[in-house]
Amino acid sequence: MESIPYFALASGVAALLLAYYFFTTVKAAPPGNDRMIFLMNEIQNGAKAFLKQEYTWVSLFVVAMIVLLAIVITPLASVSYVIGAFLSASAGYIGMTVATMANARTTEAAKGGPSKALPIAYRGGAVMGFSVAGLALLGLMFVYLLFVIWLEADKAFEIVTAYGLGASSIALFSRVGGGIYTKAADVGADLVGKVEAGIPEDDPRNPATIADNVGDNVGDVAGMGADLFESYAGSIIAPIALTAFAVGLQPEDATSAAVIGLLMFPMAIAFIGMIASILGSFLVKGGDSTDSKALSRALHRGTNVAMALTIVGTIAVSYWLFDSAPGNPIGLAISVIGGLVAGWALGKTAEFYTSDHFGPVKKIAAQAETGPATTVLSGISAGMISVAASVLLVLGGIGIAYWGGEVTLDDGIYGIAVAAIGMLATTGAVVSVDAYGPIADNAGGIAEMAELDPSVREVTDALDSLGNTTAAIAKGFAVGSAALTALALFKSFEYAVVQAGGTLELNVGEVDVFIGLFLGAGLPFLFAALTIDAVGRAATAMIEEVRRQFREIPGLREGLPGVVPDSARCVAISTEASLKEMVIPGSLAVVVPLVVGFIDIDTLGGLLAGALVTGFALAIFMANAGGAWDNAKKYIEAGHHGGKGSDPHKAAVVGDTVGDPFKDTSGPAMNILLKVMTIVSLVFASAFV
Repeated sequence: MESIPYFALASGVAALLLAYYFFTTVKAAPPGNDRMIFLMNEIQNGAKAFLKQEYTWVSLFVVAMIVLLAIVITPLASVSYVIGAFLSASAGYIGMTVATMANARTTEAAKGGPSKALPIAYRGGAVMGFSVAGLALLGLMFVYLLFVIWLEADKAFEIVTAYGLGASSIALFSRVGGGIYTKAADVGADLVGKVEAGIPEDDPRNPATIADNVGDNVGDVAGMGADLFESYAGSIIAPIALTAFAVGLQPEDATSAAVIGLLMFPMAIAFIGMIASILGSFLVKGGDSTDSKALSRALHRGTNVAMALTIVGTIAVSYWLFDSAPGNPIGLAISVIGGLVAGWALGKTAEFYTSDHFGPVKKIAAQAETGPATTVLSGISAGMISVAASVLLVLGGIGIAYWGGEVTLDDGIYGIAVAAIGMLATTGAVVSVDAYGPIADNAGGIAEMAELDPSVREVTDALDSLGNTTAAIAKGFAVGSAALTALALFKSFEYAVVQAGGTLELNVGEVDVFIGLFLGAGLPFLFAALTIDAVGRAATAMIEEVRRQFREIPGLREGLPGVVPDSARCVAISTEASLKEMVIPGSLAVVVPLVVGFIDIDTLGGLLAGALVTGFALAIFMANAGGAWDNAKKYIEAGHHGGKGSDPHKAAVVGDTVGDPFKDTSGPAMNILLKVMTIVSLVFASAFV
C-alpha cells in the first residue's frame, strides 16, 4: 500500500508524456495560409503578453503569502505553497500556448470537414487537460512524499495543505483577471460590431476581434486550467487533511496500518482516474456530420469510457484497501461513484439548461422577438430554475457519499470527502473537452478574419456551439466538487482548531456565529458585484475605443482595401483594465477569512458556512444563465426567429453580453472563492487559536 503515492506520481508523469505527444501531433498539422498564420501569431502574442503581466502582478501577492506562511506556520509551508502556485501557473501557460497554436490548425483542418477538425481541436485541448491533471498530481505526490514520508517534517500535513493554497491563489487571480479580460473584449466587440455597426461576428473590420480571441485563451483556457488544477488538487488534499487533523496525525503515523488506507485511498482513486482518462483520450474521433448530437457523442466518448473504467477500478481498490474495515468495503466505492455520478448529472443538468436542443434555450430565443428585456428575464429565470435541480443533485450525492462512509468506516464525512475525488477523478478528460471549446471558437474567428469559404465557418460554428455546452458541463463538475471539497475542508478546519487546543462553536443561536453566517451569505454577492462591475468598466473603455476607430479611421467601417483597425490598442485596453480590476476581488477571498479568524474563530465558522451555501447557488445560477443566453443567440444566428441581423438577433446579443460576465467571470470564480476561504482557514487554524 505504501507504494500507491509512487504509482500516482508515475501516472502524473504519464499524463505529461501524453500531453507532449498531443502537442507534437498538433504542431505537425498545417496552420494554413499567411493570413491565418499572422492572425494565430497575433492572438498568441497577445495572450502571452497578458499572462506575463498577470503573473508579474500575482507574484507580489504570492511573495506576501510566502512571508506570512513562513512566519505564522513554518518556512516549509512556504516551499509547498510556491510549488503549488508555480505548477498551477505553468499548467495555464502551457495550455494557453498550445491552444493558440491549435486554433489556425483547426481552421485549416475544417476545410476537410468535422472529421479532420474535431481531433485537432480536441488534442489541442487535451494538452491543457493532461498538463493540468499531470502537474497537479505529480506536484502533490512529490510534496506528500517529501514532507510526510521522506523528511517526516513537523506540521507535515499543514505543509501539504499549503500546496492547495498555492494552487488556489493562482486559480483565483487567473479566473478573475482572465475573465475580466475576455468579457470586456467580447462585450465591446459584440455591442459595437453586431448591434451598432451591423457587421458579422469576428469581422476583420472590428478592432476588438483580436482582443476577443486573445480573451478566449487567457480566460477560458489559462484561467479555466488553473481553476481545475486547484479543484483537482483540493479534492485529493481534502480527505488527506480530514484524516490527519481528525486524529492529530504525525508523519511517523502515516505508515501505520490504522490510517494508511485512509491516506492512500484518495491517491489510489486519482491514479485510477488518470489511467482511465489517458485510455479514454484515444477514443475521440470526429465523423463527417456537422450535427451537434453526432459531434457531442464523438467528443464525450473518451470521457464516458474514462468514467466507466474509473468506476470498475474504484470498486477493486475499495475491496483491496478496506477489506478488514469494520463495515462493508463497498461503501466507500459507492461514495466515490456517487460523487462521479452526481458530477455527471450536474453536467447534464447544465447541458439541458444551456443547449439549444432543449426547451429553456429555445424559450429564450423566442422571447427575443419581444426585445432585450424579455430576453434577459427569461435567461434569469432559466438560471434560477437550474439551481433547484443542481441543489437536489448535490444533496443526493452528499447523502449517498455520507451513507457510504458510514457503511465502511462509520465516518460519513470521509465518504463526502472522497466523493469530490469521484467528481474530478477524470479531470484530464474533462478539461480536455472543456479546453476544446475556446480552440473551436478561435478557429471560427480566424476563418472569418481570413475571409475563407463560408463552408469552413459552418464547420467551425458547429464545433463552437458544442464548445459552449462542454464548458457548461465542466463548470458543473467544478462547482459540484467545490461544494463537497469545501465541506470536507470545513470539517478538517474544525478538527484542526480542536487539535490546536481551541473550540469551534457553530450554534446559530450564538450571536457571533449568526453574524458570521450573514457575512458569509453576503460575501459571494459582493464578490460577484465587484467582478461584474469590473467587466462593465473595462467593456465601457473597449466600446469607446471601437467607436472611436470606426469614427476616425476613414474607410474602416466600409472595409476599404488596405484599411486595418488598430487591434493592438484594444488588446492593451483589456490587459490594463483586467489587471487593475482583479486585485480587490482576488484579495477578498484571502484577507476576509484571515481578518475574521484572528478576531473571532466562531464568527469565521459561520462565515464559511454561509458563503458555501449562497456561493454554490450563485455559481450555478450565473454559469447556466450565461450559457443559455449565449446559445440562444447562436440558435437565432443559425436561422431561427429571423436569423442574423434581425431585431430578435440584436435582442439576443444584448442577453448574451449580460450573460458574458455571469458565465465566464463571476460564476467560475465563485467556486474558487469558496475553497480559497476554507483552505486559508484550515492552514491558519492553529494561528487563529
